[in-house]
Amino acid sequence: MAAAGIIVFTACAPESKNETTAPQDVPATHGPRTIVTTDGEIDDVDSFIRMLLYTNELQVEGLVYSSSMWHYKGDGQGTPFTSKMEMTRNIYGERTDLRWPGTTWMDTLLSAYGEVYPNLLLHDARFPHPDSLRALVKVGNIDFEGSMARDTEGSDWIKAKLLDQNPEPIYLQVWGGTNTIARALKSIQDQYGDTDQWEEIYRKVCAKAVIYAILDQDATYREYIAPNWPDLKVFYNANQFWCFAYPWKRAVPEPWHPYMEGAFMKSHLVQGHGPLLEHYYSYGDGQQQAGDPEHIHGVALDSFNLGRMGQNWGPFEPYDFISEGDSPAYLHLVDVGLGNLEQPHIGGWGGRLVQSDSVPTRWEDGPQAADFNPFREEIDPTYPQTRWVPALQHDFAARADWCVKPFAEANHPPVVTLDHPAVLEVLPGEALSLKGMATDPDGDQLEYRWWQYWEVDSYGGRLELGSASQPELLLQIPEDLGPGEDLHLILEVSDVAEHPMTRYRRVVLKARG
Repeated sequence: MAAAGIIVFTACAPESKNETTAPQDVPATHGPRTIVTTDGEIDDVDSFIRMLLYTNELQVEGLVYSSSMWHYKGDGQGTPFTSKMEMTRNIYGERTDLRWPGTTWMDTLLSAYGEVYPNLLLHDARFPHPDSLRALVKVGNIDFEGSMARDTEGSDWIKAKLLDQNPEPIYLQVWGGTNTIARALKSIQDQYGDTDQWEEIYRKVCAKAVIYAILDQDATYREYIAPNWPDLKVFYNANQFWCFAYPWKRAVPEPWHPYMEGAFMKSHLVQGHGPLLEHYYSYGDGQQQAGDPEHIHGVALDSFNLGRMGQNWGPFEPYDFISEGDSPAYLHLVDVGLGNLEQPHIGGWGGRLVQSDSVPTRWEDGPQAADFNPFREEIDPTYPQTRWVPALQHDFAARADWCVKPFAEANHPPVVTLDHPAVLEVLPGEALSLKGMATDPDGDQLEYRWWQYWEVDSYGGRLELGSASQPELLLQIPEDLGPGEDLHLILEVSDVAEHPMTRYRRVVLKARG
């Protein structure tokens, strides 16, 4: 049995709320490098809008239109096409084009972002200028699902980034198909594959590129990328994203449904927060995406239209959340103190992915990466993402306020630090003192909680954390903690506000081996 312990920490005094603008000591670069590829489905649009409010946390280096099994432009010559993916082959059969939303919707959203940009700067001077983002928009391989026969502006852009002299990892987000990324890799292979530079180039690209894919939405990963670039890292999310996708009511625990229902979404996000959020798609909002006749979510939700949308989606009300199925791809990149960026198995705002037993460069979700769902009292493959829903929705709402409110009237995240290293070597039975410190830029009261992320531990037991919100700490290390085993403790700090913002620090306790 694990020994009971009391975790306590001290917090620094909060700063005054007299500031009216964000601090200006902005680093030259910030956040991980990333390129987004997207097929433009309505859930991509909603993911894109939320992502724009997190661009202060990222180095966005490309915004690329691509195709997928659900959306492609056609070649303009009436050439028929049949999907290689069983589901869409059965649904659509032979088509010359499919539900293509065009290549202007990102520019529309970036223009709306430009209107709120001056206000965003009041909250964080790291938000990129709209013109710099607009310069990153490229058209990739869009003619058909899986198109990768020729170089495009988008594939050339990705290729150049993979070959540049910046050694930092670059995260390639796949919101549609992998085909434009596949074309970039194929072009690199075509150029260098038969030269004495190939091994060096191959290692360079594999050391930099990380693909974060939401499902397989064409066949180019299995047919080209996996066999030709086996050492390229892939984060593959096929289960956890569902709590942010169309059937979210099945995945999100019912007590948390209000965070995604119309009362919250309408008041705190889509209305009264400026022109960018006005483009956010929600149920019954009257909007219709150009080019996609199957986007009927904005129409009045009578029984006829619910039947057209599919009863398996469940009942929805006006302004309910529709889908942001691709958001985990960039939420994984946002540093909120969980240390998950290069260790996807330890969990973060983008979910939790475990290294494959058969393909060591591939991290996946599914049963091996499931967490315990306390609402259902069972292991749940979606819960590693679902567990963050309240924090994510409040953080989104707080950032929506940044679009229209001055600094003093909006909320901003606390800053959390540890008074000791994040990784500590310990001995079984040892009494340990842990301390965390937090400040809040708004001078808000802070609430604290320590908890054990036991699903991530290599230790098989659970700690009983008494008085986990108290300001002092003594923790007794379990007597049965084996050599090399570890414990993951999360310090969670939220400010007291209409939309609390939460940040974290992880402490990993490793038994000396």
